[in-house]
Amino acid sequence: MIIYHGSNLTVSEPKLVVQNRFLDFGYGFYTTTNKAQAIGFADKVTKRRKEGIPTVSVYEIDDAKAFAACSVLRFDSPDEAWLDFVSDNRAGKYVGETYDFIYGPVANDDVYTTFTLYTAGVLSKEQTIEALKVKKLYNQLVLTSKKALAFLNFVGTVPEEDFNGTEKI
Repeated sequence: MIIYHGSNLTVSEPKLVVQNRFLDFGYGFYTTTNKAQAIGFADKVTKRRKEGIPTVSVYEIDDAKAFAACSVLRFDSPDEAWLDFVSDNRAGKYVGETYDFIYGPVANDDVYTTFTLYTAGVLSKEQTIEALKVKKLYNQLVLTSKKALAFLNFVGTVPEEDFNGTEKI
């Protein structure tokens, strides 16, 4: 499997870094199988940090081998379990089991408004799940342990010309 990581610099040797905010799947190294999503995130990170240049690092991973050797939490759709997991992580309240890999939909900008309405109590869990079914959801694969990171093989970066004309996420 080919996966991408968007940032403001090349990440040839991924590390687990303490984050300054609560993310969808908690602590870890965030990647996606969607190059356009990674490009959009690289642009966003570079603007937020006001340094570096948008860069997408590319990795290969033998997912069958990695997932067989590690613990994996997988969400195939934005269902109730996914909503609870993301809500708890974003609130910094998740205290459940830990996993080496977490895979599932990403609550990107298009989903953010719906998600915010849910966390504010405006939408019920059922209304939120129904609303998310019609959204175009991208994916994320988060590596949360050194054991998981050991399965990554850095391939290079996405060429600069691939950033032109890419749909912004």
